[in-house]
Amino acid sequence: MKKKAEKIAHADELRTQLAKVSTVILSTFQGITVEQDTKLRRAVQAAGGSYEVVKNTVAERAAAGTPAEGLLKGLKGTNSIAFTTADPVALAKILTRVAKDVPAFKFRAGWVEGRVISIQEINQLAALPSKEELFSKIMFLLNAPAQRIATALAALPRNLAVVTSEAVKANKFGPGGAAPESTPEPSAAPAPETA
Repeated sequence: MKKKAEKIAHADELRTQLAKVSTVILSTFQGITVEQDTKLRRAVQAAGGSYEVVKNTVAERAAAGTPAEGLLKGLKGTNSIAFTTADPVALAKILTRVAKDVPAFKFRAGWVEGRVISIQEINQLAALPSKEELFSKIMFLLNAPAQRIATALAALPRNLAVVTSEAVKANKFGPGGAAPESTPEPSAAPAPETA
Protein backbone atom coordinates (compact mmCIF):
# COMPACT_ATOMS: atom_id res chain seq x y z
CA MET A 1 0.00 0.00 0.00
CA LYS A 2 1.18 3.46 -0.82
CA LYS A 3 1.55 5.94 1.95
CA LYS A 4 -0.37 9.20 1.85
CA ALA A 5 2.73 11.17 0.84
CA GLU A 6 3.34 8.77 -2.07
CA LYS A 7 -0.28 9.12 -3.21
CA ILE A 8 -0.01 12.90 -3.14
CA ALA A 9 3.26 12.79 -5.08
CA HIS A 10 1.68 10.43 -7.64
CA ALA A 11 -1.35 12.72 -7.96
CA ASP A 12 0.94 15.73 -8.55
CA GLU A 13 2.93 13.84 -11.19
CA LEU A 14 -0.28 12.72 -12.88
CA ARG A 15 -1.63 16.31 -12.75
CA THR A 16 1.39 17.63 -14.66
CA GLN A 17 0.88 14.92 -17.31
CA LEU A 18 -2.88 15.54 -17.57
CA ALA A 19 -2.32 19.28 -17.97
CA LYS A 20 -0.49 18.63 -21.27
CA VAL A 21 -2.64 15.92 -22.84
CA SER A 22 -5.07 16.27 -25.72
CA THR A 23 -6.86 12.95 -25.15
CA VAL A 24 -7.89 10.93 -22.09
CA ILE A 25 -9.86 7.69 -22.31
CA LEU A 26 -11.40 6.26 -19.15
CA SER A 27 -11.91 2.50 -18.98
CA THR A 28 -12.28 -0.45 -16.64
CA PHE A 29 -9.51 -2.92 -16.05
CA GLN A 30 -11.13 -5.49 -13.78
CA GLY A 31 -10.73 -9.01 -15.15
CA ILE A 32 -7.71 -8.28 -17.34
CA THR A 33 -4.78 -10.66 -16.93
CA VAL A 34 -1.27 -9.42 -16.26
CA GLU A 35 -0.20 -10.53 -19.74
CA GLN A 36 -3.06 -8.62 -21.38
CA ASP A 37 -2.30 -5.56 -19.25
CA THR A 38 1.37 -5.67 -20.26
CA LYS A 39 0.47 -5.91 -23.96
CA LEU A 40 -1.95 -3.00 -23.54
CA ARG A 41 0.67 -0.81 -21.86
CA ARG A 42 3.25 -1.54 -24.57
CA ALA A 43 0.78 -0.84 -27.37
CA VAL A 44 -0.28 2.47 -25.80
CA GLN A 45 3.35 3.48 -25.27
CA ALA A 46 4.16 2.61 -28.89
CA ALA A 47 1.45 5.08 -29.95
CA GLY A 48 3.02 7.80 -27.80
CA GLY A 49 0.59 7.53 -24.89
CA SER A 50 0.46 6.37 -21.29
CA TYR A 51 -1.80 3.91 -19.50
CA GLU A 52 -2.34 3.84 -15.74
CA VAL A 53 -4.57 2.08 -13.30
CA VAL A 54 -5.58 4.77 -10.83
CA LYS A 55 -7.49 5.00 -7.60
CA ASN A 56 -10.56 7.17 -7.95
CA THR A 57 -9.49 9.70 -5.33
CA VAL A 58 -6.00 10.01 -6.84
CA ALA A 59 -7.49 10.49 -10.33
CA GLU A 60 -9.90 13.13 -9.05
CA ARG A 61 -7.15 15.02 -7.22
CA ALA A 62 -4.81 14.79 -10.21
CA ALA A 63 -7.47 16.05 -12.62
CA ALA A 64 -8.37 19.08 -10.47
CA GLY A 65 -7.52 22.20 -12.43
CA THR A 66 -6.77 20.32 -15.66
CA PRO A 67 -8.93 20.09 -18.78
CA ALA A 68 -9.79 16.45 -17.91
CA GLU A 69 -11.37 17.44 -14.58
CA GLY A 70 -14.96 16.89 -15.78
CA LEU A 71 -14.16 13.38 -16.98
CA LEU A 72 -12.38 12.18 -13.84
CA LYS A 73 -14.71 13.70 -11.23
CA GLY A 74 -16.86 11.40 -9.06
CA LEU A 75 -15.50 8.09 -10.33
CA LYS A 76 -16.83 4.82 -8.97
CA GLY A 77 -15.57 1.26 -9.37
CA THR A 78 -12.22 0.22 -10.78
CA ASN A 79 -10.81 2.57 -13.38
CA SER A 80 -7.85 3.02 -15.64
CA ILE A 81 -6.93 5.90 -17.88
CA ALA A 82 -5.06 6.08 -21.15
CA PHE A 83 -3.87 9.48 -22.29
CA THR A 84 -1.73 11.04 -24.98
CA THR A 85 -0.46 14.36 -26.25
CA ALA A 86 -0.08 12.86 -29.72
CA ASP A 87 -2.65 11.49 -32.17
CA PRO A 88 -6.00 10.73 -30.48
CA VAL A 89 -6.99 8.42 -33.34
CA ALA A 90 -3.97 6.16 -32.80
CA LEU A 91 -4.80 5.80 -29.09
CA ALA A 92 -8.47 5.11 -29.81
CA LYS A 93 -7.54 2.47 -32.43
CA ILE A 94 -5.28 0.63 -30.00
CA LEU A 95 -7.79 0.68 -27.17
CA THR A 96 -10.63 -0.40 -29.47
CA ARG A 97 -8.53 -3.34 -30.70
CA VAL A 98 -7.83 -4.34 -27.09
CA ALA A 99 -11.52 -4.01 -26.20
CA LYS A 100 -12.37 -6.46 -29.01
CA ASP A 101 -9.72 -8.96 -27.91
CA VAL A 102 -10.34 -8.63 -24.16
CA PRO A 103 -14.06 -8.56 -23.25
CA ALA A 104 -13.26 -7.44 -19.68
CA PHE A 105 -11.78 -4.18 -20.98
CA LYS A 106 -14.62 -1.69 -21.40
CA PHE A 107 -14.71 2.01 -22.17
CA ARG A 108 -16.46 4.38 -19.81
CA ALA A 109 -15.94 7.74 -21.49
CA GLY A 110 -13.30 9.91 -23.06
CA TRP A 111 -12.06 13.46 -23.38
CA VAL A 112 -10.66 14.66 -26.71
CA GLU A 113 -9.51 18.18 -27.54
CA GLY A 114 -11.52 19.80 -24.73
CA ARG A 115 -14.71 17.81 -25.12
CA VAL A 116 -16.06 14.82 -23.20
CA ILE A 117 -17.01 12.03 -25.61
CA SER A 118 -19.15 8.91 -25.24
CA ILE A 119 -18.27 5.26 -25.85
CA GLN A 120 -19.82 5.42 -29.32
CA GLU A 121 -17.76 8.48 -30.19
CA ILE A 122 -14.59 6.65 -29.06
CA ASN A 123 -15.45 3.85 -31.52
CA GLN A 124 -16.11 6.43 -34.27
CA LEU A 125 -12.79 8.10 -33.49
CA ALA A 126 -11.04 4.74 -33.87
CA ALA A 127 -12.60 4.31 -37.33
CA LEU A 128 -11.01 7.54 -38.61
CA PRO A 129 -7.72 7.47 -40.52
CA SER A 130 -4.67 8.46 -38.49
CA LYS A 131 -2.82 11.76 -38.99
CA GLU A 132 -0.13 10.02 -41.02
CA GLU A 133 -2.73 8.47 -43.33
CA LEU A 134 -4.46 11.85 -43.79
CA PHE A 135 -1.14 13.57 -44.52
CA SER A 136 -0.23 10.95 -47.11
CA LYS A 137 -3.63 11.31 -48.81
CA ILE A 138 -3.30 15.09 -48.89
CA MET A 139 0.22 14.83 -50.31
CA PHE A 140 -1.02 12.43 -52.99
CA LEU A 141 -3.81 14.84 -53.93
CA LEU A 142 -1.38 17.75 -54.09
CA ASN A 143 1.19 15.75 -56.06
CA ALA A 144 -1.22 14.23 -58.60
CA PRO A 145 -1.87 17.40 -60.68
CA ALA A 146 1.84 18.24 -60.80
CA GLN A 147 2.61 14.70 -61.87
CA ARG A 148 -0.01 14.89 -64.64
CA ILE A 149 1.46 18.19 -65.90
CA ALA A 150 4.96 16.71 -65.94
CA THR A 151 3.69 13.66 -67.84
CA ALA A 152 1.88 15.83 -70.38
CA LEU A 153 4.93 18.06 -70.92
CA ALA A 154 7.18 15.02 -71.35
CA ALA A 155 4.71 13.56 -73.85
CA LEU A 156 4.90 16.55 -76.25
CA PRO A 157 8.41 15.90 -77.65
CA ARG A 158 7.78 12.16 -77.70
CA ASN A 159 4.52 12.58 -79.63
CA LEU A 160 6.17 15.00 -82.08
CA ALA A 161 8.94 12.47 -82.74
CA VAL A 162 6.40 9.69 -83.32
CA VAL A 163 4.32 11.82 -85.75
CA THR A 164 7.44 12.91 -87.65
CA SER A 165 8.66 9.31 -87.89
CA GLU A 166 5.29 8.13 -89.20
CA ALA A 167 5.20 10.96 -91.75
CA VAL A 168 8.64 9.98 -93.05
CA LYS A 169 7.54 6.35 -93.32
CA ALA A 170 4.45 7.42 -95.25
CA ASN A 171 6.64 9.49 -97.60
CA LYS A 172 4.80 12.70 -96.70
CA PHE A 173 7.96 14.77 -97.08
CA GLY A 174 8.89 13.42 -100.52
CA PRO A 175 11.14 10.54 -101.51
CA GLY A 176 13.68 9.70 -98.91
CA GLY A 177 12.71 12.69 -96.88
CA ALA A 178 15.16 14.93 -98.85
CA ALA A 179 14.30 17.96 -100.92
CA PRO A 180 13.48 17.06 -104.55
CA GLU A 181 16.36 17.51 -106.98
CA SER A 182 15.97 20.09 -109.78
CA THR A 183 15.65 18.53 -113.20
CA PRO A 184 18.15 19.86 -115.75
CA GLU A 185 16.72 21.66 -118.75
CA PRO A 186 17.27 19.79 -121.99
CA SER A 187 20.20 21.30 -123.80
CA ALA A 188 19.91 22.35 -127.41
CA ALA A 189 21.00 19.79 -129.95
CA PRO A 190 24.46 20.43 -131.36
CA ALA A 191 24.51 22.33 -134.63
CA PRO A 192 25.46 20.27 -137.69
CA GLU A 193 28.91 20.85 -138.97
CA THR A 194 29.27 22.37 -142.39
CA ALA A 195 31.97 21.22 -144.57
